[in-house]
Parts: sequence; C-alpha cells; structure tokens
Amino acid sequence: MKHEHNNISPLDNRYADKITDTRACFSEHELVKQRFNIELEWLIYLCDNYPNFFKKLSQSSRNKIYKFKDQFADKDVLKIKKIEATTNHDVKAIEYFIKDFFKKDKVLSRYIHLIHFGLTSEDVNSLAYSIMIKNGLSIHINKLSDLLKILKTCSVKWKNIAFLSRTHGQAASPSTLGKELKVYSKRIEREINLLKSIKPLAKFSGATGNYHTFVIANDKIDWPKVNKKFVNSFGIEKNLFTTQIEPHDWVAELTQTITRLNNICTDFSQDMWIYIANDIFALCIINNEIGSSTMPHKVNPIDFENAEGNFGIANSLNDFFTNKLTKSRLQRDLSDSTVLRNIGLTFGYSQIALSSLIKGLNKVIPNRDKISEELNNNWEVLTEAVQTIMRYEGIDDAYEQLKSLSRGKKLNKESYIKFIKNLDISSDAKNKLIKLTPSKYIGLANKL
Repeated sequence: MKHEHNNISPLDNRYADKITDTRACFSEHELVKQRFNIELEWLIYLCDNYPNFFKKLSQSSRNKIYKFKDQFADKDVLKIKKIEATTNHDVKAIEYFIKDFFKKDKVLSRYIHLIHFGLTSEDVNSLAYSIMIKNGLSIHINKLSDLLKILKTCSVKWKNIAFLSRTHGQAASPSTLGKELKVYSKRIEREINLLKSIKPLAKFSGATGNYHTFVIANDKIDWPKVNKKFVNSFGIEKNLFTTQIEPHDWVAELTQTITRLNNICTDFSQDMWIYIANDIFALCIINNEIGSSTMPHKVNPIDFENAEGNFGIANSLNDFFTNKLTKSRLQRDLSDSTVLRNIGLTFGYSQIALSSLIKGLNKVIPNRDKISEELNNNWEVLTEAVQTIMRYEGIDDAYEQLKSLSRGKKLNKESYIKFIKNLDISSDAKNKLIKLTPSKYIGLANKL
C-alpha cells in the first residue's frame, strides 16, 4: 500500500499498515458509502414493505439499484464531493448523486421523490456512524482478544516462577510472574465483556425526533415501529427518544470503557518497563535492530514505551468525546458533527498501542538468574511469615520483635535461621519456618 508522507497523522503514514482495517472502517470513503447505502436501502424498504402507499419496485429496478449500490467506488466518492462543494451539505450531496443516477433510467426516475423521504440528514448520519463504530468495535475486540490470549498463555507458562514483589517500590512478599499476568488478563477480560455488552444506538425519527414528516405524509403507518425495524436490519438498536440527534450516551459508555482498558494496558506497560529495568525480564536481541544511535550496547523496551504513549493519546481523545458528545444545545447544535468525525482516531491509536504491547510481550523472557538472586538477597520478606506464625502461637509482640529485627536491615539465610531457632514456638512451627525460603513463600500464587 502506498502512503502519502505529507499526511499530518502518523495513523495515515508511519503506522498505516498496522491498522489497515480500522483506517478503512472509519475513512471518509466509508462514511460516504454508509450514507449512500442507507439512502438506497430506505427507498427499497419503503417500496417493498408498503406497496399500498409507496410504488412497488419491479425486480428489474431493484437489481439496477443494487448493482448501483454494490459498484460504489472511490470515483463515486469524488463525484459526491464535487456536488458537496456546491451544496455545502454532505448528506444532500449524496441525495443529489442518487437522483442523477435515477434520472438516467425511465422507470427509476419515477422514484426520485422517495430518495431521502421523510428523513433529516442526522437520521442518515446517526445510523451511518453507528454501523461504522459497530464494525470498528468488532475489529478492536479481536485485537484485544489477541492480547488476552498471549497474557493467558504466558500466565500459565510462568505460573511457577517465583519472584520478589514490590510494594511502594520496596521488597515485599513474593509472587509468581504467572499470577501477576493473571491479574491483568482478568482485568482486561472483564472490560472486553463490558465492551461486548454496549449496544450501538441510532435515531431515525426526523428533524427533532418526533416523526413530523412521516406522520404528515401518512398517519396510517406505525412509523416508530417501521423505522425501528429498518434500523434493526443493520444490527443497530433504535433510540426512540431523541432530539434531532441521538444523544451519544452509548458512545460515551464506549469511550469510557476503552479508556479503562487503555489504562489497564498502560499499567501493564509500565510494570513491564520496570521489570525490564530491574532485569526481571530480559529482552530478546534482534540482530539488525538498533537501541541507540550512539550507545551500541543498548536494547530498549521501546514497544512498551510506544504502547504507553499511544494509549495516552487515545485516552485524551476519549475524555473529550465523553465530555463533548453527550452535550448539545436545545434540540441540537452542530458541534457534535465535527467531533464525531474523529471517533476512529481512538480506535486507531489504541490499536497501535495494542500492537506494540503484543510485540513487546513476545520479545521478553524471564531472567531466572536475576530473579533467583534477588529473592536470595531479600530474606527479610519472610518476617511476615514468621510474625504470623508467632501470633498464631499466642505471642503478643510478634510484630514488634520482627520489626526490631528487620526494619531497614538486611537478613540472610544464616541470620534468619538463627532467629527462628531462638524463638519460643513449637517444633512443628520452627521446622516449617526453617524450611521456608523466599522462593517458596508464594502463598497460593501459582494456583491463582
């Protein structure tokens, strides 16, 4: 694919090949195409389902319309854009484009009056964006599922690798690498399920959402029911109560959920960066890659850094979408229109970040030697176990004794065992504690 290098967004040049499907899903071409499809499908829907009120289409005419619809291409977008330059109205330009096609056919020309019948442009826009977001969300969930699959695989693979935890940056009760990854996989899995539960909504009820044009034309038709069935045919739910615009609350729910997912992934990216910095994970060396233009030895955690940056951009956009799109003056103002055109950016930046995170995760391996060394250098983490056993055996000042022994001090195996042997506790408890090592003190981490 050829990309223009003077585009302002890296999504359209540097990162273009990584989000081909998402770029296509939210492109101007796709927006115009969805509007075009909706206009034609609405005309066919009326004529097919209500022939007593709208002239029935012959099979030949239907075939001509569907051929026109199926052959929609870039050249048609350019024609519509040329019309828009005159009309200064994007949806009206599509109506005129269809009208020009119908004029060329003796039979179809009798149906020109039904193009855009009863609709306001926001009916078409609302449904078009809902379809695009629905399709984009499907792509995004697939990408998230790829990450989830890798996290689950690594979690199982590394479930028995004990390592030193850090709370407040200080040595703390050991865990396993697998269990810590499990925490992230479960957090992500929960948010994916929430994403899947969000139902895209659209309005299809005229200028201010009251079906004025439909009812004035024919009050014998149950228009809310008719229009609902049409919207549902696209896999979209109809919002019955709207002004001129669908209120976008569902879009806010969507962007807020994506923000939470991005925050979880940022948390994970930062943890991985710190683990790599502390040699808990080693980065696989790729011969032709360069870590620094001046320091030949460097192997950098660039994928996790790239992920963090792009998740941050996406979340900044999400915050604005959430705060802006749910507000519109009175029955509507146009500020939501220009904002909604950018909705694809949050999917684009989030997916660039996810790709980087997946790439980074595939390039790390546990540094078992360093992990073992760090555990062996921190026997003081066992003081939690010791004071718990002492409490269990009825020693009131257990915590204070261990605090005096270990706070701000380093213990080794010898000093630890010496302390245990001098404790006034049962033989069974002593034996249990003497056999304990930092690498064995993992609770149920490997089972979790």
